[in-house]
Amino acid sequence: MAGTLISGRGMSFRILVTGSSGFIGSAVTAALAKAGHSVRAASRRRTKVADQDRIEWMRLPDLESEVDWVPFLDGIDIVVHLAAIAHRSNADSGDYARANRVATANLAQACSRQGIKRLIFMSSIGAQTGSAADHVVTEDDEPGPITAYDRAKLAAEEEIRRSGVPFTILRPVIIYGPGAKANIALILRIAALPVPLPFGAFRNQRSLLSIENLVQAIMVCLDGPGTLNQTFIVCDEEPITLAEMLTTLREAAGRPPRLISIPPLAVRAMVIAAGRHALWDRIGRELVASSANLRKAGWSPRVETKAGLRAMVRASLNDARIGVIEK
Repeated sequence: MAGTLISGRGMSFRILVTGSSGFIGSAVTAALAKAGHSVRAASRRRTKVADQDRIEWMRLPDLESEVDWVPFLDGIDIVVHLAAIAHRSNADSGDYARANRVATANLAQACSRQGIKRLIFMSSIGAQTGSAADHVVTEDDEPGPITAYDRAKLAAEEEIRRSGVPFTILRPVIIYGPGAKANIALILRIAALPVPLPFGAFRNQRSLLSIENLVQAIMVCLDGPGTLNQTFIVCDEEPITLAEMLTTLREAAGRPPRLISIPPLAVRAMVIAAGRHALWDRIGRELVASSANLRKAGWSPRVETKAGLRAMVRASLNDARIGVIEK
């Protein structure tokens, strides 16, 4: 289906969004509909966003099964593939491979056969590097995924490149925003503890990514000529230290920072002794990335990290006040 002009703002497309009910998917679906695109939202749970007139929902089968993608692609111009299984405690390497590599390979091949204009694939910074790096990470670095999830994401990227479909691959760092889960939810819980925190001496920097900045990156990749058949790291412009992050979160909640300075190596020893090595990887190490290539292609992050973190806390507090509970 050919795109049409939307009042000088660009082209209107029919877009399939897989994983549309998740944290990222719901934000992307809402933004695309608001921008005037017609969206086919595919997920296991019905997508709930404001602009339902432009959204058609289809139930997406379990990605570990064999999905017939043809009905999902009928009449579609562009695919934004977000659906995946992430860091599930009961998943093994085979589960990740089936849901994230094989399902993506089948989708990419179907897109190629159907003449899809572009497949935008949500990969992960983990496909580029491990949980930490001693240098600024760029797309020129040799990929070095560590976990089964990240290895499956890198393999899925390779399947897309082999399929022949026009593509853009995005490798986001940790994403924050209202409703964020996993690492950000953990940091929010730590910040909410009613005790002083031993992170005042932490100067390790992490690149983060606002959900709003990620959505804008996807918008740029819909038809941006500089993004065609490219792979991009996506992150906010400036990294932030753990101490700065916790201070920002606590102050946004109207509380004093209450960070005490204990040598990071001593904190590390306590965390490891408690059997929480993964926690240290998430909060105690450094990972700074560069999205310079995507900025050269026309993307500009609109949300500054501290402002975005404050907005996330305000949204969380508002949800708590009105009794919003995510099921």
